[in-house]
Amino acid sequence: MIRILIADDHTLFREGLKHIMAEYTDLVVANEAGNGQEVIEKIRNNDYDMVLLDITMPGMTGLEALKQLKNDKPKLPVLVLSMHSEEQYAVRVIRAGASGYLRKESAPDELITAIRQISQGRKYITPSLAEKLAFEVEADSEKAPHDILSDREYQVLRMIAEGKTVKYIAKEMSLSAKTVSTYRARIMEKMKMKTNAELMHYVMKHRLVD
Repeated sequence: MIRILIADDHTLFREGLKHIMAEYTDLVVANEAGNGQEVIEKIRNNDYDMVLLDITMPGMTGLEALKQLKNDKPKLPVLVLSMHSEEQYAVRVIRAGASGYLRKESAPDELITAIRQISQGRKYITPSLAEKLAFEVEADSEKAPHDILSDREYQVLRMIAEGKTVKYIAKEMSLSAKTVSTYRARIMEKMKMKTNAELMHYVMKHRLVD
């Protein structure tokens, strides 16, 4: 029996996952979490065989929750489910300790295969992600500018490229506007850019937003 914690801020998506897994006798949805902080609290107080984790959640993001989770329970497998393409987050979450990365639009059969494979202590890596990881190893000494950003900086970068205002980003990330502006300044410095237009062009070129 595989006891699973589902972490996603959308109730309907959690219900959809529960409906899919209800058809399989070896899968049990043991608990749910609606944000990153809930994930940490529940894994500290309960035992699970796996976590299905959304990468985009309010407050503590899924990526931040993943790092804290792996710090608290290094052996607990995590399958990241995301609406974002592999180019945007997959390599970053695998580096942070996730056992696999799947798009939310993936077929239910692929999800079940990934869950079972990861529960056996293996990784679930799609062919396209395997290629990206291989490229990352080869090019590790020459990282792309966005790869040297912290997770928070990367999140701010993507939101700036989506045209979000500092005020909006601050509210979405539960930060002050001053802190967001500081992140923006660090991003500009690290990526050697001066304007939002330059950032947007870079993000679009590297397909870091949908």
